Amino acid sequence: MQLTPEQKQFILAHEREDIRETALRFVRDDMPLLLAQIAGRQMAEKKIPSWYAETDIVYPAHLSLEQSSSELTARYKVSLITGESEAFADSSFITSGTSQVSVENKNNRFADLTGGMGVDFSFLSPHFREAAYVEQNKDLCRIAVHNFRLLGLKNMTIHCVDAETFLKETTPLDFIYLDPSRRDNAGRKLFRIEDCSPDLLKIKPWLLEKSGRVMVKYSPMLDISLAVKTIGCVSAVHIVSVDNECKELLFLLSKTAGNEPLFVAVNLRRSGGKEIFSFTPEQEQKASIPFASGPGHYLYESNASILKAGAFKSVAQVYNLQKLHINSHLYTSDELVADFPGRVFEVETSFAPNKKNIKTFLQDTKKANIAVRNFPMTVAEIRHKTGLVDGGDTYLFATTLADERKVWIVCTKLQAFY
Repeated sequence: MQLTPEQKQFILAHEREDIRETALRFVRDDMPLLLAQIAGRQMAEKKIPSWYAETDIVYPAHLSLEQSSSELTARYKVSLITGESEAFADSSFITSGTSQVSVENKNNRFADLTGGMGVDFSFLSPHFREAAYVEQNKDLCRIAVHNFRLLGLKNMTIHCVDAETFLKETTPLDFIYLDPSRRDNAGRKLFRIEDCSPDLLKIKPWLLEKSGRVMVKYSPMLDISLAVKTIGCVSAVHIVSVDNECKELLFLLSKTAGNEPLFVAVNLRRSGGKEIFSFTPEQEQKASIPFASGPGHYLYESNASILKAGAFKSVAQVYNLQKLHINSHLYTSDELVADFPGRVFEVETSFAPNKKNIKTFLQDTKKANIAVRNFPMTVAEIRHKTGLVDGGDTYLFATTLADERKVWIVCTKLQAFY
């Protein structure tokens, strides 16, 4: 599958436009293809910059683009199978339980059972001697052949079959990756493991028979604890965010997995660097933390991955912080904790949100970023009540203290931190 020089010229000339306006301005037989390419390049510019730089890349339908991984999250997966990440959940995931076996010797044969657009495959496959792209959609397979040649992938084979068929017929693999489809035939989103395709619960015996290392990507909407119990054989769960937006859950399956998986909360930054916090559910359950009588000089809010992972007490214990309330998930200290994995604020004042205090506060404040944590009003209700406009340098947290007192905490964000 290849675009003509004239088609490429058209795509590049209009890629900064609203595709709806472009669709109305031109009448061409190949317009659906051109619009798909323009939409693809618009998404790839930020999501997959190395693909965007290659102007001959062909993009599939929007749904495949939507479910595909970003370049940042794909590179993070690479770090897990090559041993380059400090977020290792379980060294047996690399060595399959044999410490004498090197990473290089274990990275011989790899299969991506749900190839799709091929972003994860394109980043993972160069680290294996043999790599199989498995996809039952013929159009996606044709696009993959074209794109993988452009990207210089030479160690790969394309298999236009479903995951179950490939698993039954393949010889043992060193690593298997899959990203089950989370849409039904009508395009509606699916969230239960057994509703996704392929059904992991159905093919799990074959997966673990064919490989000792399996990585499964799921939507961040999934209930992690329930998924761990449902799947079984989970050695670790990586909760991956990009710039504090939770993007995906990675379940690492292993034949040698114990009963207590490690949870790894990861926040990748597009500007570079990352925040990583690891814990086990047992550590979270047993953690004992103090509660503050009120906000101290600094206020802390965990990043999205930590909140999704449920490390509500563990993070306070590790960073020696006090919690404002068991359900508020805000923390405080008088001494600055510079490496906290989340947002850090300097507290200016706090007060009970009665009419007098609110009136005094509004005399000098007309604009604020409002957040509600365990408080009986919504952000919209607070804005309606106060007339505060969104934005500015002031941050207002409406929350509840350990003694059940309601409080508004006024802060400024420390720009040196995320």
